[in-house]
Amino acid sequence: DLVVIGLGYVGLPLVREACRAGLRVGGLDRDPRVVTGLKAGHSHIDDVTDDDVDHMLATGFQPSLDETILDGARTAVICVPTPLSHDGGPDLTAVRGAAETVARHLQPGMLVILESTTYPGTTDEVLRPILETTGLAAGRDFHLAFSPERIDPGNPVYGVRNTPKIVGGHTPGCASAAAAFYGKFVDHVVQARGTREAEMAKLLENTYRHVNIALVNEMAVFCHELGIDLWDAIDCAATKPFGFQPFRPGPGVGGHCIPIDPNYLSYKVRSLGYPFRFVELAQEINDRMPRYVVERAQQLLNQQGQPLKDARILLLGVTYKADIADQRESPARPVARRLARLGAHLRYHDPYVTEWHVDGVQVPRVGPPPIDRNRHHTAADTAAHHQALATALQDADLVIVLADHTAYDPETLARHSRLLFDTRGRT
Repeated sequence: DLVVIGLGYVGLPLVREACRAGLRVGGLDRDPRVVTGLKAGHSHIDDVTDDDVDHMLATGFQPSLDETILDGARTAVICVPTPLSHDGGPDLTAVRGAAETVARHLQPGMLVILESTTYPGTTDEVLRPILETTGLAAGRDFHLAFSPERIDPGNPVYGVRNTPKIVGGHTPGCASAAAAFYGKFVDHVVQARGTREAEMAKLLENTYRHVNIALVNEMAVFCHELGIDLWDAIDCAATKPFGFQPFRPGPGVGGHCIPIDPNYLSYKVRSLGYPFRFVELAQEINDRMPRYVVERAQQLLNQQGQPLKDARILLLGVTYKADIADQRESPARPVARRLARLGAHLRYHDPYVTEWHVDGVQVPRVGPPPIDRNRHHTAADTAAHHQALATALQDADLVIVLADHTAYDPETLARHSRLLFDTRGRT
């Protein structure tokens, strides 16, 4: 019934929901480690457990490196990465490769959907021409649509099924076909006017977050100078039942969506001959936050009569957000890079990361072992974790909280740290 191309943070949760709905699902990925691991029942992403993979395999899920798995498929969904290219635009190499793969197996009546985030016009200007090299026409011989992914790694409330799904079709018939497909395992499907509107909706969502995060990050800088507790001010403002949504500052922004996706829109706007000033200013503000974190760390040590050079600094949390293992675009890396260049001795702890490298150099890990999300943890495990973390905190000249994992109890951090810089406002 379905072949998902790209079995990562977007594709694998989609496979899980389709399998739960009773669809026969195949998966195509070019990474042998991913495919081998899935066949053995092992997941490589946060939101899908090993038990989930076992259930998927039991329902007939077939992960594969062989593109012939597309033969006879009714629907193909493309969920491949779209990183930034050297000129700041989207690198569509993987999208083009996936489109060419689908084209080699395209049949009349097939539904092809792109979920990879990109600039408005990609589905019609890039994907469609490749598929139509077969002699089949989109909207006449096969259905073509765009549906932006809305995966929020680590979110315990919203997943594929209960997050409204936007679909934009090349034609109204394409949109209806895509809506009918997603309606089999998504509670609410929203039809956009076309593919460009659906592509734009995704970028609008992430640009909105990007700009508002930049706003509070800039406010964090001057509120410190003014002696204002910005987190308290945000909590107070959040009590207003209308017209306000709270965003909170941090050491930068990470993940694929916020630091990457708005640049796709800026890239498209620049092609019209003028800049997208809001996005570019937000990028500038968020990009400079790691530098600001290091400056604050240096000031804190100076106040204790200790230079940053040769200081023992413990970084807590190197993932891009709390309670997940995802390190994509994590601000922890530029923070660590700058601290190391200034001569600090770095160590890190993260309950979800076994090894961590910065510019090819392994940063020593301290404290308790990583959390095994496939194993039940006892009270004894929790106690041992807190004791090991307390020892690591006491040994550091400065502790910097970069990701506010729930494993980091604020009371433990405050009690055992000699000097604590909490960039997330947990304490």
